[in-house]
Amino acid sequence: MRRLKILTWHTHGSYLLYLTQAPHEFYVLSKPGRPPGYGGVAGHQPWGPNVHDLPVERAKSQSFDLILFQDDHQYLEDQHELLTSAQRRLPKIYLEHDTPWHDPVEQRHIVDDPDVLVVHCTHFNQLMWNCGRSPTRVVEHGVIEPRAQYTGELARGLVIVNHLARRGRRLGADLFEQARREVPLDLVGMGAEELGGLGEVLHGQLPAFAARYRFLFNPIRYTSLGLAVIEAMMVGLPVVALATTEMATVIRDGLNGFSGTDPAALVSRMQFLLQEPEEARRLGREAQRYARERFGIGRFVHDWNQAFLEMTGQRHERSVA
Repeated sequence: MRRLKILTWHTHGSYLLYLTQAPHEFYVLSKPGRPPGYGGVAGHQPWGPNVHDLPVERAKSQSFDLILFQDDHQYLEDQHELLTSAQRRLPKIYLEHDTPWHDPVEQRHIVDDPDVLVVHCTHFNQLMWNCGRSPTRVVEHGVIEPRAQYTGELARGLVIVNHLARRGRRLGADLFEQARREVPLDLVGMGAEELGGLGEVLHGQLPAFAARYRFLFNPIRYTSLGLAVIEAMMVGLPVVALATTEMATVIRDGLNGFSGTDPAALVSRMQFLLQEPEEARRLGREAQRYARERFGIGRFVHDWNQAFLEMTGQRHERSVA
């Protein structure tokens, strides 16, 4: 397909890094001071030459082929304030990163438009959101395979969650607190110090950092499938996780990690992995194999290209008609 010019936002840095592996030109909006959501091409990610910083005041003078929204205010406010009427008639995709927060089965998505494609990160998310008249499709996560490989020499578990203290029960703060009374666990991520954690580890350094730990513990009750879990599996870490949301399809209990809905049983599994490093290594190999098959960056780019082609192709056909 032809190379597209895509306008988007810096909503999730690691996701944006993987998305921009697609062979298109991405223009990422920025504001002075680079507040959340308007970071543009900033930070520590190794952005490619196809990723362009675009100050918001210059958006109206730029030509695009497609608008890719990633958050509610971008769709409800920014497109009306920052874009021209002609730009607002371009093909639009709304990338929904999350599960419905307020009601897991009845919540209506803010997009209810047959001309806007809603892309979900997981099949579970697509199942739960009520997207009204909007067409939907799933593009499952894809990550670049890191060079770091599992060693597991630290007889400790690793937890990777940003701002766990403030995000509470939904992200499993209470389960993390309970588990670390019985299992040695280190917490990393933004704001980790609030719960006695180690702090943030830069994304590019995280694979090598994580590879030394015996396992990854994911205490999250209800959210979309986290990239941190997939990235850990790519390194070869066995994962211990709650069998909820899409995670129930990723961690196969006893095959590539341990999963379940009984926190006490998961604590026992973590203790087992600390005592049996060879079993941890076996599970980690299976986790890595599974992640390579399901979440490879090639498949991810292909699926996004199909979504881009669907929207830009449909728009072209309507114009010709």
